[in-house]
Amino acid sequence: MSESRPPSDNYRRIYAVVRRVPAGTVATYGQVAAIAGLAGHARQVGYALHALEEGSDVPWQRVINAKGEVSPRATPEWEGYQRHLLEEEGVEFDQRGRVDLDRYRWEP
Repeated sequence: MSESRPPSDNYRRIYAVVRRVPAGTVATYGQVAAIAGLAGHARQVGYALHALEEGSDVPWQRVINAKGEVSPRATPEWEGYQRHLLEEEGVEFDQRGRVDLDRYRWEP
């Protein structure tokens, strides 16, 4: 996290869900929110992942948007890095830069 204070309870719940997403699969922001008991708060998942400290053990790269895409970032090189990490785990992207959610979506 960018600040030194401990994460909120909601953020801890989000991180616990994201830690359960296995390598080679993805979850959507909305899916993580729903499993964390925060249905309808997909953006909060994005905020929580953005707040992670560098070197965190939370596999943030496994969370993508509902279109199956890596979400745009203020710093574009992070999008390429996230895609690279997913590809290293065996997740494939189509010509449009999308992941086949029917194939790769995590089903807890």
